[in-house]
Parts: sequence; structure tokens; C-alpha cells
Amino acid sequence: MSKKSIFDDLIEEEIRGLKTFAEKPSKSKSSGKTTKKAADKKASSGKKSKKTLAEEIFNEAKNMMTKSDSKKSAKKTDTKKETSKSKKSKEPVDTGKKLKIIPLGGLQEIGKNMTVFEYDNNIIVVDCGMTFPNDDMLGVDLVIPDITYLKKNIDKVKGIVITHGHEDHIGGIPYILRDLNVPIYCTALAGAIINSKLEEHKNIKKAKIHIKKAGDKFKLGVFDIEMIHINHSIADAVSLCIGTPLGKCIFMGDFKIDTTPIDGRMADLARFGHLGNEGVLMLMSDSTNAERPGMAMSEKKVGKSLEAQFKNCDKRIIIASFSSNVHRIQQILDISNKYGRKVCVSGRSMENIMKIGTELGYLTYPKGLVVDISLMKKYPKDKMTVITTGSQGEPMSALMRMSMGSHKQIHISTEDKILMAASPIPGNEKAVYTLINELVKRGAEVVYDKLAELHVSGHACAEELKMILALTKPKYFMPVHGEYRHLVAHKEHAKAVGIPTDNIFISEIGKILEIGANGAKLGGTVPSGKVLVDGIGVGDVGQTVLRDRQHLSQDGLIIIVTTFDADYGTVMAGPDIITRGINLTKDTEDISDKVKNLAIETIESCLDRNLYDWATIKSELRTNIADFVYKHTKRNPMILPINMKV
Repeated sequence: MSKKSIFDDLIEEEIRGLKTFAEKPSKSKSSGKTTKKAADKKASSGKKSKKTLAEEIFNEAKNMMTKSDSKKSAKKTDTKKETSKSKKSKEPVDTGKKLKIIPLGGLQEIGKNMTVFEYDNNIIVVDCGMTFPNDDMLGVDLVIPDITYLKKNIDKVKGIVITHGHEDHIGGIPYILRDLNVPIYCTALAGAIINSKLEEHKNIKKAKIHIKKAGDKFKLGVFDIEMIHINHSIADAVSLCIGTPLGKCIFMGDFKIDTTPIDGRMADLARFGHLGNEGVLMLMSDSTNAERPGMAMSEKKVGKSLEAQFKNCDKRIIIASFSSNVHRIQQILDISNKYGRKVCVSGRSMENIMKIGTELGYLTYPKGLVVDISLMKKYPKDKMTVITTGSQGEPMSALMRMSMGSHKQIHISTEDKILMAASPIPGNEKAVYTLINELVKRGAEVVYDKLAELHVSGHACAEELKMILALTKPKYFMPVHGEYRHLVAHKEHAKAVGIPTDNIFISEIGKILEIGANGAKLGGTVPSGKVLVDGIGVGDVGQTVLRDRQHLSQDGLIIIVTTFDADYGTVMAGPDIITRGINLTKDTEDISDKVKNLAIETIESCLDRNLYDWATIKSELRTNIADFVYKHTKRNPMILPINMKV
């Protein structure tokens, strides 16, 4: 309140005087006698007129005194209006432009994670993963997302943002960069793993990798990116807050809430809560463990279980784990040091992670604890720990080679205790249990997840998912990273915390979710699917090739080789019958000669009818021999006629 002026003081003094005067009893001014009634009437009239005057002056003065307060009040009202206008200005204006969210992988499947965010002429890509081939993808090494849409819009792509360094989030990068060489933004560990992978692919232009850390904020086109620390089964994992002209989108990536993490850094739940209070337009959250109740166990639980296996053990301990789980590797190093064991590493990916983790400071251990595998024989077996790859039964992994007796340095025996510190990935169960059986046959003691708690999930369970939903309070929600049943289970969790059903979107690969100022809806589609990597070929193997491979694997191959005279068109040699994957010699009869005779008859029939066209001769051979073989064997082998001119 402002200081009073001299004028204000004078007014107040005058008002006090007027009020005092108005309240004094009136006296008769007449010198003569008057009746009591007349006197009372006169006094009453005089008092009323004086009080009315006093009140008028008082009210006028009061109005003058409160003038400045009125001005202040008006200023406050104006400020409120301005604040209201400011708030309204922050609300998205309907410009007609839409935010498009397009999953190119990671929906209704495990792995191959890739998501596109598009607004106007700006595109960013989140993650670039791979997955393993199905059983029917014969000869295929791995599967990556189809990026046809990104190649068509390459001028709009501002960069690829990586949430963490697992293969299902970075495994596609060496192949994608051949057509989409854009900047990559990731944390230190993910960047080091990506660099290591790119060194194996010499035909790629030098990638532009920008190293960021949790808490960093940066801009890509119209998108404001913030990295938020989260817990997962690999260090340096982050969630993303993606600021768009229509609002903030939170992309959780793979995560869990570990209250006792190995590195002491719990997920930044406070930041998620703060963003929730500011307003979140869209939440996209990991659904892998949506069907599991409760919360995922802490990584420290594995450490206790591992230590129990080390106590009083008089054997060599071999531990198979995911190479990327540096926190688990750190625990193995600590426990081995505690029990006086030296540590050696087997497997290329494990060796790479040990090197990267040590250089970046994620792995710390005393000098001399880790020894080269070639020096392992210098130490007693009961004083050795081996950390190896192969927990998923991969055909060429170090542990698989040990089980087959083909590992150069390590030969499995009764003096070995093998700890499988990883659960089988869905689809890998058969390979894993085959591996365990082979190890047991060689006399080893094998301890796996069903016998001891040697593995905990890196993915959030139901209560953790609900916690993130409650903290962020999103307007829209899309469950990601999981099969269809996982997405549906996650949808139910979102409904349980109050997200309206109409605001929850279960999408699929290639489908566009459009968000505007007035709502959101699933719209059209973009080209999407699976690109098969076969050796050095990317996308060379299509459905036709896969069908041929399946045909060959199921029914075999019959090759018919015939040599013709180039001038006269007569048969000079053959036809010779070559078979692969099918046996024409039955217990009761040998039909191979009959097949040869049928081929001769078919060729002679064509020549007698003056049919010298090679395509016609091949077609006749194919049809006749296929019918004959099916009649006698109930098999449909691939028939491959080869005609040569001499």
C-alpha cells in the first residue's frame, strides 16, 4: 500500500470532526418557551440534517481515500487477465497441423523397436533395433524394420535418438545407416557399443554420434528432447520427453523402478511427476511385463543369489549372462574378488563390453583380478571364474562351443559349475534347454533360473507401470514394446488409473496415430514390415526365397541334367538324376531308374513333336516327374531341369 499524502491526513481529521459534531445532542436556539414536542421535533430535524451532511462528506472522502486502492485492484485484475491470456496462449492453437506417431517396429512383437515422430517437415526416429528370425526364416541372420517411409522423407529426418544400448534398440543401426545416414543422439555406453558395431561394417560412411547424458536437453527441428534417467538391465538407460508444438510426449523406452540399483542412481521419478503437473500430451510405455503383478525385483537380488553359489564351491565357476548387463558383470567381479578368484572373459561381445565398461568407468575392479583366458591354466580351477556369452543358446556363442567340445581354451568336465544368469527370451527356450542338456552330459553342474534366482527382469511389472501412469497423468496413452496380449494388459492398467478408454490407442506397425489440437485418432498407414538380413545382403531375401528354402528343407531337390547337340537338337548325354534331401531308394523298390527313364521318355516325346524350346522341355519334365515322385513317395520335391547345349 502507498504512503498517505498530507491531503489524506487532512481529510481524515475533517471526517473525525464532522462525525463528532454530528453525534453531539442538539440545543434549542429559541429564547422563548416551546412545548416539549416542538422542541424534540426541531432537535430531531437539526440532528438529521447535520448527520446527512456529515455522511455525505465522509462517503466522498472515503471514495477519495480508496481511489488508489481501486487503481491497484484494477492493476491486479489486469494482471489476472494477462495471466489468463498467457495461459490460453500456451494451449495448442488449431493450425490444422498434426503430430504423427508411427511405430515401425516393437508393436505386437518383441524387439525390432523403432518409432517415428513427425510434425510438419520434421521427423525424429526413436531407437533402431533388430530381432532374431523365426524358425521359418531359414538362413536369415537377423530382422530389421522396413524404413521405406523414412527413405522417401529423408530430407525431413533430423536424427535418431537412442534410449539404451540393447540389440533390440540399436542392432539395426549398421544396416539402416546405409540408407539413412543421419545424426545419432545417445548416452555414452550406447554410443560406445554402436561405434564398436560400426567398426565391423566397413562400407558405412562415418556416423555422426552425439553423446548426451540424463538431464540433457537439446533441439531437433521443432522437437525439444530431454533425457530422463531410468533403471534397466543396462547402464545409461534413459526415457525421453519430446516437446512438440502440441504438447509433451513421454517415451519411456525399456525401464523398471529399482529402489536399490547397483550404481545407486534410482529412476528420476520426481521429474516424471513434475512433467505430469505441467501436462503430458502422450505417454508411450514399455508393456513387456504388463501381465506380471507387483514390481520387478532389484538387481541386487541376483548378487545375493550369485554369492550363495560361490560359497564353499570347489569347482571352476562359469557364468553365462547378457554381455550388455554391466551391473551384473560388476557384481560377478566383486563376488569373485571377495572369494579370491581370478576372472577371465570368453566371447567377443563380452570382451567388448568389458573393454568399453572399464574405459567409461562403469566397471571397476582391482588390478590383476581379470586375467587373459590364455593364462587360465596357471590357476587352480577352484580359483577361477569365467564370464561368458551364450545364455540364449546362440549357435556360435562361447558357451555353446564349450558344450560341443570345440572351445579352444575351456573343456567342460565334472570340475565345472555353470550358472545361467539369464532367462530364455521367448522363442529361445528350446535352444537354451538343448544347451543345458549338452553341458550336463559332459558332467557339469548347471544351475539355471528355475533352480535359483539368478536373473531378474529389466522390465517394469504392473505396479510400476501404474506408478508411471499416475505420475505423468497423460491425456493420451499408447502401450508399446510387447505382443498384443501385453498391450491389452497395459491398457487395463491405464484404465485402472483413470485414463479414458477413448484416449488409449493399441496400434500396430505402420499405422499412423494423428494428434491434433482437437483430438487424436488412428489414421492411415505407411510401408512397414520386416527386412531380412542374410549375410551381407539387406532385404535381398524375400518371401519367394524363403518359400524356396522351406520347400527344399521339407521335400528336397531333384536335379535333371541333360546335354543336347547345339546343331541337331539331339541328346548327347543324360539325363542324369541328382537328388538332395529326398531318398528315391525305397525298401521295396528303387525308383531312381524309373525317374531317369521317365525323363528320357519326356524329352524324346518333346523332340518327336518338334518342341525344341527349352522352356517347354523343362516344363514337361517338371510336371511329369513331380507327379510320378508324389505318387510313389507322397513328397513334393523341387524339380530343377538343367539343359546344356554343346
